[in-house]
Amino acid sequence: MRTEDVLAAIATGLWRWDNASGTVTLDGEAARLLGLPAEPVVLPEAAARARFHPVDWNEINGIVNLAVAEGTLAEARLRIMDEDGRVLRTVRSRSKPLENRTADGRVDYELIGTIQEIAEPQPGTTAAHTPITGDWRRSREAFLLDAGRALAEARSTAEVLRVAASLSMPGFSPDGLAVFGMEGDQLSVIGHHGHAPGDEGPFSDMALDTDYPAAEVVRTGRAIYLPTPEDYKRRFPVTWPLAQPFDRASWAFLPLIVAGRTMGAWMAAFKHPVTFSPDERSVLTTVARMLAQALQRAGVAESERELTTGLQRSMMPQLGPEIPGMTIAARYVPTGGGLQVGGDWYDVIPLPSGRFALVIGDVQGHDVRAAGLMGQLRIAVRAYASEGHRPDAVLSRASRFLAGLCSAPAPDEAPGTASGPGPGADADADFGSPRFATCLYVECDPRTGTLEFARAGHPDPVVRMADGTVLMRPTAGGLPLGIVPDTDYPTTRFALEPGETLMLCTDGLIETGGHDLDTGWARLRAILESDAHDRAAPGEGGRAGGDTDNHLERLADLLVQAVHGPSSHHTTGPLADRREDDIAVVLLCRESPSCGCGTPTEHLVRPARRTMLTVAQAEPSRIAGARRQVRELLHDWADAEQVDSAVLMVSEMVTNVLVHTDGDALLVAEAVGEPGARRLRVEVADASDELPHKRHPGEMASSGRGVLLMEMLADAWGVDPRGEGKSIWFELYEQAKPDGDEDREAPGPAD
Repeated sequence: MRTEDVLAAIATGLWRWDNASGTVTLDGEAARLLGLPAEPVVLPEAAARARFHPVDWNEINGIVNLAVAEGTLAEARLRIMDEDGRVLRTVRSRSKPLENRTADGRVDYELIGTIQEIAEPQPGTTAAHTPITGDWRRSREAFLLDAGRALAEARSTAEVLRVAASLSMPGFSPDGLAVFGMEGDQLSVIGHHGHAPGDEGPFSDMALDTDYPAAEVVRTGRAIYLPTPEDYKRRFPVTWPLAQPFDRASWAFLPLIVAGRTMGAWMAAFKHPVTFSPDERSVLTTVARMLAQALQRAGVAESERELTTGLQRSMMPQLGPEIPGMTIAARYVPTGGGLQVGGDWYDVIPLPSGRFALVIGDVQGHDVRAAGLMGQLRIAVRAYASEGHRPDAVLSRASRFLAGLCSAPAPDEAPGTASGPGPGADADADFGSPRFATCLYVECDPRTGTLEFARAGHPDPVVRMADGTVLMRPTAGGLPLGIVPDTDYPTTRFALEPGETLMLCTDGLIETGGHDLDTGWARLRAILESDAHDRAAPGEGGRAGGDTDNHLERLADLLVQAVHGPSSHHTTGPLADRREDDIAVVLLCRESPSCGCGTPTEHLVRPARRTMLTVAQAEPSRIAGARRQVRELLHDWADAEQVDSAVLMVSEMVTNVLVHTDGDALLVAEAVGEPGARRLRVEVADASDELPHKRHPGEMASSGRGVLLMEMLADAWGVDPRGEGKSIWFELYEQAKPDGDEDREAPGPAD
């Protein structure tokens, strides 16, 4: 009996679908099942398609493509429609896709298979039914959406594997998972779930030519489904003893393919038998594709993190060795833009003189080029400093170095030629564009605490005094590095007293969170003046133990947390749309029994507050800085009117020096004593021997009131001659005399 007669006897038809010619060939039984006369016929694809339900036709396309990719049978349930759109019957189609390569190299395929009518279960029965449409499909789509979202959010290989292990597939869930990768010609286990530690041993470092399902999947790029242990033993007898102890009933091995390249294999093992129907294979295949994409993204992200972390560690220095009598803490926080290293940097450089230098800087930009320029500039500054140059000379040489570096042509562009149009033209133009950098260079003598500053467009340093008062110390400066090759950088010198802490930072610490310079400094001042960093953490020794390192480290952490921590979201500044910036901060503390890293305890003598400032003839604008210094020095003074009086007298004294002499004015202000009973003494020295005289200016006079102001506002004042020049001084007492007492004694000359 012929095969056709046997199939007809069991109501099974044959069909052949040729994708190249667009025709469908049916035998008599197949034609009858499709609602046509029971005789062999060749139909155009459109005519055959009209006999199927539209939803089922779209479904079978996906099933066929899956079968072609896996080299398996395409099995589907199809509803046959008549001319009026009514369902005649439901048939099951099982077919084998065969590839046909045309002469021009194009790949087509044809399906050869059978069609058989099946009975639909009646309502109320429990007959097994796995329709293509319905609740199962909806649950499958919901599962794939959730799985795709979870895998897309995974940021590391470990997270991807945890997500894959937690997937609960609709109707069937694997209880054992393994992800295999390739290392050369070896198969490696990237991760697994549902197995005991060490179970991956026999499968690690397995050669790709081994008769093992995962190895074959990697070699061929086709999935392997093993519904029963017998199938596993029959197809892979050599490695079956390795899988047998795990007591699994079914296995699926699927390729992990990204951009047409097989990067590994995924194994899903089941305790209960799974038939791997087309719908189940479709779910597994989709999950494998998403898993491959997630693993690739995680691998790329981990490589980038490892690269940027290594780059950051190589560019950022270690703070050791220890400096006698001083403690240093530093922090670097890259912006949240993805690249974990930017243009900010700091450095600690031992100098040939026995001193050391602190450097902090910020190269323009947040990209890879900024990071590269930062590394080169940091090396150049370190080299110039190590040669023994003074701070101004170091910055002048660094400016010439950066200007020459940024003016060099791009590597792939010959001198005198221009980049042509193309996708890389913008990148080349950006590579050759000039960049500048701000920098603050400090040379420090640890024995005396003397600091010598040279500043190139960078924020001024801040000093936290021993009693917690915070002052921004104005320093002379020049243009940022790299703008004008030959630029002079004046220096500023002052001393860091015992117990005081110096803070250097980039503008990211000030302006991050939408703040400008004023609001940003107010936020940082609150942290610097608080005693939160003086409270010992559990297991740490507080001030009683003299743990200065811990105080300074906690202060550095608090400064960064105030900008990048959760609390920063509640203190957004007025410029909320400003782009975030990298942060670098360096703290230098000159140690003492009452260390400036925290508020001193009551049994310690309260240290004096002191500030010193030079106002040059060529910089009258620094008079405003002198007024601000005095006001900050007296931030907690009991009488606000006395503070205004002190600021007014300082302004008058410094202005008189600049107007009536040819030299610079040196301001020294000191506040001593306990709060409520303090004494402020301010001295302004100059190189002129001419003493001030008391005058009686008229109403319209623009000068001549300096001595009168001193007599009216100061508790005591005077003039002290010196070897060269003089010093004019005044004192204010926090507990001032009654208002009615006009008898003020002046220990110095009155005119």
